[in-house]
Amino acid sequence: MKKIYSILLMMLALSFGLIACTEETPFSTATENDDPRILDPLFPDRVNGELPVVSNISRDANFSMTLTVTPADYTTVTWFIDGEEIQTGKEIDLALKAGTYHLKVTATTNIGKSTYREGLIQVNPLADDPWATEVAFERIIAAGEKAQLYGDNLNKVKSIVIGGKTATDVVYTDNGANSYIEYTVPADLTDGTYRIILVDDGGNEYGGNKVTVTHDALITAGSERITANSEWVMTGINLNQIASFTFAGQTITSFTRQSATEIAFTCPSLEDGEYALTGKTTSGKEVMFYTSEGNIAEQTVVVSSERVLWEGHHYVSWDLPDDDPNKTFNLIGKDVFATLKAGAVLNIHYSVNPADVYHQLRTATGWWNDLPGTSVIEFQKDGVKQVQLTQEVLDKIQTEDGFLCIGHGYYVDRISVQ
Repeated sequence: MKKIYSILLMMLALSFGLIACTEETPFSTATENDDPRILDPLFPDRVNGELPVVSNISRDANFSMTLTVTPADYTTVTWFIDGEEIQTGKEIDLALKAGTYHLKVTATTNIGKSTYREGLIQVNPLADDPWATEVAFERIIAAGEKAQLYGDNLNKVKSIVIGGKTATDVVYTDNGANSYIEYTVPADLTDGTYRIILVDDGGNEYGGNKVTVTHDALITAGSERITANSEWVMTGINLNQIASFTFAGQTITSFTRQSATEIAFTCPSLEDGEYALTGKTTSGKEVMFYTSEGNIAEQTVVVSSERVLWEGHHYVSWDLPDDDPNKTFNLIGKDVFATLKAGAVLNIHYSVNPADVYHQLRTATGWWNDLPGTSVIEFQKDGVKQVQLTQEVLDKIQTEDGFLCIGHGYYVDRISVQ
């Protein structure tokens, strides 16, 4: 019996020893030669390659976190936010303005072994704060040029600070759900990504996330579709730097119009089909083309023999007052429709305005009556609405004072007939 008792005591002592040496406990029994580990908190895995949100707070609360690491006595913890070293130590308690921040925390031992975790800190604005949302390409800006920001409570913004420099000519425009501020980017900003600060009349500062300043040429609209032998107009930023385009194997160096925000030339005579478009600047850099998936250096362009009745980028919203030109689209006169034959198909190319949650398109006469045989469409992505131009439709357009596109939350980009 005494022997059994002794064996039990030995086993109990051994179990305590094993517990003390477990990898999950940052006791000082670990040595500086051990690999560092961040035991707590656990950072979630990436989802579809995107960093996880590890902290979601309101801007009136500090970002705070405490790390448990091993080997505890031989490890230094360093905190980085947006790539900048903020502090060292196992605890952090930091006030941040509204926005999304990239957090990286490293654990490094005395002999240089290191591990890290990273994620996003989401700091949310309060209900009455000025706040700028991200809509599309408006966060890519050119030094010295006009730019826009969309968001909430922007009527309170009196100035904008970018990279420590104050933007000028801040003007607020109330378009209901599509309200925005326009400003002039400081001309002496170098290329890079900057956090913006929104400042109200009392000097209070609010976060507005980031913008990217670039001196490179970027096409933001007008590059995806064109009609052979017609004027081709593309818009964007820094377009005055473009020296040439290569399209369907042809090099184009002469432009009918060229400015910082617009470039135009005549499309070559080509068969209908898809062709590659690239460009070079005066410094030899590639011209970039904006897409929702990212900027690309080669754009696929559809050449179509359709007759273009109108081309541009005309916003339509029922939220606007009746005397606002963007209440409807009415830019094709009924005299144009008088030249069309029954049986033709009208193609209305539209794109969504991401600032609007809801998107609807209707075609109507000048009296706001729906065109015969047409229906209301609702959508969440760019597309084409086709209207069969029967004799009844053409007659209605003549007798009821013209043609309208009405609805909400979209741009009319091109109307053609075939």
